[in-house]
Amino acid sequence: MHAVRLHAFGPAENLGYERTEDPEPGLGQVRIAVRAAGVHLLDTTLRQGHTGPFPAPTPLPTVPGREVAGTVDALGEGTDPGWLGQDVVAHLGTGPGGYAELAVTDAERLHRIPEGLGHAEAVAMIGTGRTTLGILAFTPLGPDSVALVTAAAGGIGTLLVQHARNAGATVIGLAGGPAKTTLVRDNGADLAVDYTRPDWPRHVRTHLDALGRRATVVYDCVGSTTARAAVDLLGKGGQHLVYGWAGGRPLTLTDEELAARGITSEHVLGPAMLSRGGGLRTLETRALAEAAAGRLRPAIRSYPLARAADAHRDLETRGTTGKVVLIP
Repeated sequence: MHAVRLHAFGPAENLGYERTEDPEPGLGQVRIAVRAAGVHLLDTTLRQGHTGPFPAPTPLPTVPGREVAGTVDALGEGTDPGWLGQDVVAHLGTGPGGYAELAVTDAERLHRIPEGLGHAEAVAMIGTGRTTLGILAFTPLGPDSVALVTAAAGGIGTLLVQHARNAGATVIGLAGGPAKTTLVRDNGADLAVDYTRPDWPRHVRTHLDALGRRATVVYDCVGSTTARAAVDLLGKGGQHLVYGWAGGRPLTLTDEELAARGITSEHVLGPAMLSRGGGLRTLETRALAEAAAGRLRPAIRSYPLARAADAHRDLETRGTTGKVVLIP
């Protein structure tokens, strides 16, 4: 098979497209002929040798990637024969092994792809979709809500905007540049603003003043000065939900500031998300069901598997929209 392998930590150029041996499934495992492999920003961090949420760097050489969708083409000992030939999607957990034509995982991680859902859409929902639903577990949205979504053209941001719109909330989406703000507006945001412009908070405040409203929740994966300006648009009782900091550092608010403003700020990934969301398996199942029903529609940016390095470069420089997916 062909796979993308990393032999040394470092820049995206270190990702090489190579021929390697086919993996074989072990006890209770399946092998998947991969039709789509998800790329996550965390993958770029691990590629550089940082540990991310894991206790130690991934041993090298390695095949990155932890989200795959495709068809089961081989079974390991003790695996239910009913899986053979099924179209499936799986999150590989600590993985890795996803950036390849063939991937092996435990059968207990599999989900059958719902009818009408493509491989790329399924792989987007198994990771990005489950995270989105986990974030949404922290606050109910309705017609009285005003949701401000940073990085609203990204994989999670796209789904947050759709959910908020479906709930009847007023939706404000921040994105970098005119092309991305057009996508956010077309995705259903009431207001789409280019946060690379220094005067963007004024435009949002003018819009909110005209409605007689303040933001009730900020979904923040940017951090830094963008997050500070977004939080300043929150009204009393508002929530600042942090699930990343692509801008370089998370916004940290003191207890005194939170109390004075009458708002809350919470990092929502990790155990807290799993507790509120019902666990990873539940979130994955719900995410796939939401996409199959058409309530959430992931935006996909696809690259050939051989161009994994380009995908990493574009993702790191914010040159992508939606979920980045590799196609073998």
